[in-house]
Amino acid sequence: MGIDYHTHHDRCGHAEGCLEEYVRKALEIGLTQLGLSDHMPLIHIDPATYYPGMAMPMEELPAYVEECFLLKEKYKGQIDIRVGLEGDYIEGYEEEIERIVRSYPWDYVIGSVHFLGEWDISDHRQLDGWKTRDVNEVYKQYYDAVQKAAKTGLYDFIGHIDVIKRFGYQPNEDMTSLEKETLDVIKRQDLAIELNASGLRMPTKEMFPSRRMLEYCLTKGIPVTLGSDAHTPGRLAQYLDEAEALLKEIGFRELATFERRQRRMISF
Repeated sequence: MGIDYHTHHDRCGHAEGCLEEYVRKALEIGLTQLGLSDHMPLIHIDPATYYPGMAMPMEELPAYVEECFLLKEKYKGQIDIRVGLEGDYIEGYEEEIERIVRSYPWDYVIGSVHFLGEWDISDHRQLDGWKTRDVNEVYKQYYDAVQKAAKTGLYDFIGHIDVIKRFGYQPNEDMTSLEKETLDVIKRQDLAIELNASGLRMPTKEMFPSRRMLEYCLTKGIPVTLGSDAHTPGRLAQYLDEAEALLKEIGFRELATFERRQRRMISF
């Protein structure tokens, strides 16, 4: 059983390859389930004046969903395609996010925090933002946003939950209690998280989340799914063998899958 629930495609402006190329690659490498999960359009900034290539234009969203479902039908019986969205959580824009989430028949919606205000903490072009901020305070603001995202009820799982570490900026305060507090919120909301393997190819050189967070998830009974965060077809399922091995080593025996916003656990 091979799954990959986090992928991006050329519509988002910073990935390569059309949706069908990902489907064909998934068939080639033997995935059983493929999640198509491009970025939600930007809603809190003007795309025309912001950094280019951040997300698909709003006018492309209906075409994205339509193409996903056409591919789901076209490849039925060959691979199980799940239609998803990485729905950025933007504090203060919950109603706008909800309209997008409720307007389409998603199989799942990933709750991810990239933006703190208008600053995208995951964008390599915006690293100067760290120079004028206290790293400890950024971490606290970030995890506060993740907790608020979880409480909205709009998402099925939280994506790359500690992506704040992506570029190697580390707090000098111990954030373990804050991490646990955030995971406790996720547990109370009956959400899953993803083990996003893409951190292995980034400056942090560690998956999202850390082993200590995964160990805490196991003790709390928080389900985990898998995602490569591929931005090219060639990176589909990249490092997911290592991710599965880590989960098994920690003690996980099941993975979360999603269909029509319902979670189902499968053995792996």
